[in-house]
Amino acid sequence: MHAVLHKDKSMFKKIAAAIIYTVLFVFLLLNCYAEKVNRDLSDSMIRLHIVANSNSTGDQALKYRVRDAVVGYMSEKAKELKNKGNAISFIRNNIREIEQVANSVLVKEGINEYATVSFGKYPFPSKRYGNIILPAGFYDALKIEIGEAKGENWWCVMFPPLCFTEDAKGELDEEYLNILKEELSDEEMKIIINDGEKEIPVEIKFKIVEIFQESKIKLTGLFRGLLAVE
Repeated sequence: MHAVLHKDKSMFKKIAAAIIYTVLFVFLLLNCYAEKVNRDLSDSMIRLHIVANSNSTGDQALKYRVRDAVVGYMSEKAKELKNKGNAISFIRNNIREIEQVANSVLVKEGINEYATVSFGKYPFPSKRYGNIILPAGFYDALKIEIGEAKGENWWCVMFPPLCFTEDAKGELDEEYLNILKEELSDEEMKIIINDGEKEIPVEIKFKIVEIFQESKIKLTGLFRGLLAVE
């Protein structure tokens, strides 16, 4: 009897170990998939991120005035940007001028705050832009922080230029969709195209990317918070 119980216990441990290893393997596969999709998306576009000083009515209104000034400055330039490399070069060569445009709004309004502009990789939640929807993740972005930058955000896509489209729906035209198609796989294009006709497997893939990237963003924020405390 003792031998049988020992054998059953040993078999249970093997089954449990097999299940754990399988779950870990699937988890790693899904995480690798989510990372690849986010990396490819980030490599193909640049986001625009503006953070208000606070959530007061005045600061939120100021955020939109800064947005209008910056978008107005960049709208004509955007037409000359045919790929992400062009867009990055433009940002790096003009980042101080963009900062001046943002601060000119604050000066005009008599606001005793300062806007800082930076370019880097920042976390973004899932966002819908007309005919595309981007999963949460880390993206290259031009970031404008007004004052203490503790207010609600405004997001857009600088390249391809969704911020500067004349279409009120913010839809990408065929030219810029083709630019994305050159950078992304067919599967990745299906994930981000918002045509209301997503197949269930595509929706599942989008959700996988969203869940894993949102978890990564939260963990990154947690670690940064712990480091800040230390």
